[in-house]
Amino acid sequence: MNASVHQNVEEFILLGIDTFPKLSIALFILLLIVYVLILFGNLLIMITVYFEVCLHSAMYYFLSKLSLVDLCYATVTVPKMLINFVTKKNTISLSSCMTQLFFLHFFAGTECILLTVMAYDRYVAICNPLRYSSMVNKTICYRLEVVCWAISFFHSIIQIILTCQLQFCGSNRIDHFFCDIHPLSVLSCSDKFIIEIVFLANSGMIATLSFIILLISYIKIINTVVKTKSDEGMGKAFSTCASHLIVVALFFGPSVFIYLRPSVSYEADKMVSIFYTVLTPLLNPIIYTLRNKEVKAAIRSFLEKKLFRRK
Repeated sequence: MNASVHQNVEEFILLGIDTFPKLSIALFILLLIVYVLILFGNLLIMITVYFEVCLHSAMYYFLSKLSLVDLCYATVTVPKMLINFVTKKNTISLSSCMTQLFFLHFFAGTECILLTVMAYDRYVAICNPLRYSSMVNKTICYRLEVVCWAISFFHSIIQIILTCQLQFCGSNRIDHFFCDIHPLSVLSCSDKFIIEIVFLANSGMIATLSFIILLISYIKIINTVVKTKSDEGMGKAFSTCASHLIVVALFFGPSVFIYLRPSVSYEADKMVSIFYTVLTPLLNPIIYTLRNKEVKAAIRSFLEKKLFRRK
């Protein structure tokens, strides 16, 4: 069987759902609760930032976009997993598999670049406060957002094109919870050396450039804060940046483990993938709200005005 994936395979079987058969009901309930919390938490931040004037700044504009990306990121995989738990039919069509793979990398790439843009915003706010309004105005925010979406789109297109070059000569059973490059690559009987090099280069370029910009931004931020010698200023700056750094670590850590190495079938990959596709979108709004007094106050004000009609 030497044909392309489009000629060989009509559907795949996702084996990840059957990893814990005796716990399927409990896992379904847990995953459903987590997904509802993801929707509620991220939607609450998006709506609050939109309606509360005190949050109409670049920092919170990008935070609302991060919530949008997290919500979409979880939605790419979680609903299908929930359906599979209920129906016990763990199949996914070829077209759905490619669509899932595209949007998985599209939103992952967007989040990666968006976190970098948020670091730039913090850098300008702390290191160049007098020029902040000119360096991070509405027009620049919109342009940076477009850049995030555009780069991620081309990143995902490249991943899809490369995946479609793989040939499958045997099993269509994916040992994973959803369609992704590495689980599909493991099934391929093609010579994957060149394709995997391009895979790594494509993902690695975005991750490496983002990491370099993040590193430079925070080196400059730390240097500026230390020079101020103001305990209040240092406390406020580190508090603001700490939330962002935690989110960066939660996102980049699992992503580097999964994508910046050759494709092999590890049980740990499935657990790590659950972390960055489900738990990270859940934790991000919690991290930003619990550590940010302005966001907590704005959410409280929004709920009082909109839900309880308090004026």
